[in-house]
Amino acid sequence: MAMQNFTLTPGRINKFKGQILAHAVPLEVLGRTGRQIPFPKNNSDTYVARRWLPYGATATSASTQNQFFQNGTGDRGNVIVQGHQVQEGVTPSPDSIVPLDITVVMQQYACLYGFTDKTYDLYEDDIPKAMIEQIGERVTFVNEMIIWGALRANTNQYFGGTGTTTATVNGGMTLGMIRKIAKNLQANHGKPVNKMLRPSGDFATDAVAEGYTVYCHTDLEPDIRDLPNFTPAEKYASGKPMPYEIGKCERFRFITSPDLPALQDAGAAVGATGLYSTQGADIDVYPFIVTAQDAWGQIAVRGKDALNPTFLPPGDKSKSDPHGQRGYAGTIWWKAVIIENQGWMAVGFVGSKVLS
Repeated sequence: MAMQNFTLTPGRINKFKGQILAHAVPLEVLGRTGRQIPFPKNNSDTYVARRWLPYGATATSASTQNQFFQNGTGDRGNVIVQGHQVQEGVTPSPDSIVPLDITVVMQQYACLYGFTDKTYDLYEDDIPKAMIEQIGERVTFVNEMIIWGALRANTNQYFGGTGTTTATVNGGMTLGMIRKIAKNLQANHGKPVNKMLRPSGDFATDAVAEGYTVYCHTDLEPDIRDLPNFTPAEKYASGKPMPYEIGKCERFRFITSPDLPALQDAGAAVGATGLYSTQGADIDVYPFIVTAQDAWGQIAVRGKDALNPTFLPPGDKSKSDPHGQRGYAGTIWWKAVIIENQGWMAVGFVGSKVLS
């Protein structure tokens, strides 16, 4: 049977939608990661993730939700053993499992461009094509900011120098600081998100241990490269670096992006710290996100149903545009980000060295 084609009204919106999606992916850093959650239509605006607390854990904090052993004196391992011994013929008391629900509400976002019939008919460049690229890149950028803001709100927080809050940050990223984060993630049974890259016989190369991923602004790259034991990605013995990965240090692999901005002038006074400040008085504070496996999820822009694009060319006459002189291009979409386990990720806040 012959395929039916559009005859009266071109189906440009279909091509437009696909091209937006094609441009919505390449610039992603955070958007490529996290657990990708499908969310079908007509299924409420609320997503609820459920997990079960392990034996011995409590819902009190990020750490107690993941650890079998709570703080206490004496031989805590022996307490567990004794608690599971049974007497002959005596049925042990049954336990219950405890759920932990995490809720997130979907939000709608939109972008829109406008153009006139003169631009559409006479301009030397293909404006709709340029708008497709701009819309796709803009969707990506907005989604990155949504994810960045959500992950930055993680409650497992670390501060540079002697800082205890963002406003008191007075130090940069150090090996001791990231080791402290690794120790915490391991204690919380945070699974490595990166697999081991095996050693090889190539000269001056290093194996890469399985571990965790760090996301941060490109301004922190010099500080990261100055960390003891840092290995640049080009010296990995095998495997391929992840997109935008600059290297690794012990259990961490670092990915940088210029679209993960600092909190300008948000830290302690610059003084003699040698850290950068936009206005020259207070330190610019750079968040960095450390993730283990399955720490967070996102309802992501993926697939043909992810966007609801608009393309209205000039020529469509209405009461608001009697001569059909205006056209529009844009899209709307839904997005939500959920931290599913606060103890399987961390956020650090540090300053960045002033380069001489």
